[in-house]
Amino acid sequence: MRPEATQHSQQPAIHRPHDASGVRIAVVASSYHADVTGALRDGAVAALLARGGTNPLLESAPGAFELPMIAQALAARGDVDAVVALGCVLTGETSHDRYICDAVAHGLMQVALRHGTPVTFGVLTCVTIEQARARSGGTKGNKGGEAMDAAIDAALAIRRHADAAARMKP
Repeated sequence: MRPEATQHSQQPAIHRPHDASGVRIAVVASSYHADVTGALRDGAVAALLARGGTNPLLESAPGAFELPMIAQALAARGDVDAVVALGCVLTGETSHDRYICDAVAHGLMQVALRHGTPVTFGVLTCVTIEQARARSGGTKGNKGGEAMDAAIDAALAIRRHADAAARMKP
């Protein structure tokens, strides 16, 4: 086992403020591998509602490669506190999956930095469809819910710091 994996598993749980009311979240989910991405989306919505949020703005993308473009449009709206990007890329016979995942990860980060809006990476990068199903509501949990929790936490942190900065201005 990698040292960082061992260290991570021994870390205490992060305390999350429960209240996500007033946090406006957009979710964009790839249509490719729709059974998996639909379950990720359902997990994300359930996580938001469980923390007191309201139904998110839902959008779809043809595939994972298009997630950054649609996330950018959502972040640019100005009424969204965070974007959750969900997808599923499976390893194939070629290295295509690596190029897609790299482009999506970098693209989503660029959107977040450009707009100052958290954009979370809820894209499964699995070898098999069975692994993807296990991570979209199966035996390995639901990574869509985890991506939503990260989006809420980041949006609330940014809000706290923006509020503190506003109080410090004369």
